[in-house]
Amino acid sequence: MMDEALRILTFQSGFNSAVVVAGTAALGLAGGTVGTFLLLRRRALVSDALSHATLPGIAVAFLVGAALGLPERSLPLLLAGAVASGVVGLLTVQALSRFTRLTEDSAIGAVLSVFFGLGVVLLSVIQNLELGGQAGLKTFILGQTAAMAQGEAIAIGLLAAGAALAVALLFKELRVLAFDPGFAAVQGWPVGALDLALMGLATLVTVIGLQTVGLILVVALLIIPPAAARFWTDRLPALTVAAAVIGALSGWLGATLSALLPKLPAGAVIVLVAGGFFLLSFLFAPARGLVAAALRQGRLRLTFAERRALTDLLDGRPVEGFVALWLRLRGHTRNGALTPAGQAAARAAARDRRLWERFLADYPALLPAHANWGVDPIDSVLPGDMVRLLEERSAPS
Repeated sequence: MMDEALRILTFQSGFNSAVVVAGTAALGLAGGTVGTFLLLRRRALVSDALSHATLPGIAVAFLVGAALGLPERSLPLLLAGAVASGVVGLLTVQALSRFTRLTEDSAIGAVLSVFFGLGVVLLSVIQNLELGGQAGLKTFILGQTAAMAQGEAIAIGLLAAGAALAVALLFKELRVLAFDPGFAAVQGWPVGALDLALMGLATLVTVIGLQTVGLILVVALLIIPPAAARFWTDRLPALTVAAAVIGALSGWLGATLSALLPKLPAGAVIVLVAGGFFLLSFLFAPARGLVAAALRQGRLRLTFAERRALTDLLDGRPVEGFVALWLRLRGHTRNGALTPAGQAAARAAARDRRLWERFLADYPALLPAHANWGVDPIDSVLPGDMVRLLEERSAPS
């Protein structure tokens, strides 16, 4: 199995397999790129309503194709129906939010459930008709990557690359839209048109992902990669690239696993891989990960306890327990007494504590947000003239 996995990952397991894996990776890349701005624009739930709203369009498009005498399911016609239905659902959400008292999340919930329910009803009607090809319509709900034809995979890859390219060309405009739409409107930027363009890109990614992960799970490729990337960086260019990479890896590895495990639904496997990247980011990202945050918190607690113990020893008060052992390991104490290095560290800690207390007494509203008073050396946080002023005020008279 490992040999087969390596062949699939390196695109050496046959042309069709390579095309499907590459197309799925391109879809993940586009989903992560577009999803970054959806996440920052707080439009994650809108994409969920959009994906569910495509189902009745697929059903209606199939009925139109049958009425026109098409011999089998026409994927371009079905995707066109999905686009039309998705756009109608999106416009319905906007209309309900703008012209009624419903909040946006309420409008999204209503549209999502009603459109999806309508789609299920239409699929049930189609199943009872004497038509050919209707059995494959349900694959759009959960996706069917393995059944993707070569031409379909190439089309998905090209459309996904086009969506990522559009984001690159509109990067500056989308950045302003995501962070300060009010400022963009004052400066004369077409905020409405940019919002429509962003939702159009989300619609494109949603529709081309129907064949791969299905309409229920395609929203995961738009939201999970940027959410995972958000743990690693605060800079938008790096965030966009990281989300694109995580999305591409999710599609690439997920499609490979689905090829190795054909009895499992491919769309669900791809989403689980993306979820795995999110879990790794949540736990181990150095900037915001849970483990890193716990380590920083533990380090701050230990540093605070060390500096307090040093000042206690300097004042002649005994220190016991783990802190005493820690001071000995750090070389600050020997046989319960301060070493020369420990005395220097204790005097520095006592000075910082005295100056921080003076600062908090005189300027309680000016404490820097990034400062850990009682832990950070005051000279590394406050400007030199402020420190000298505090020394003058705290000097014994």
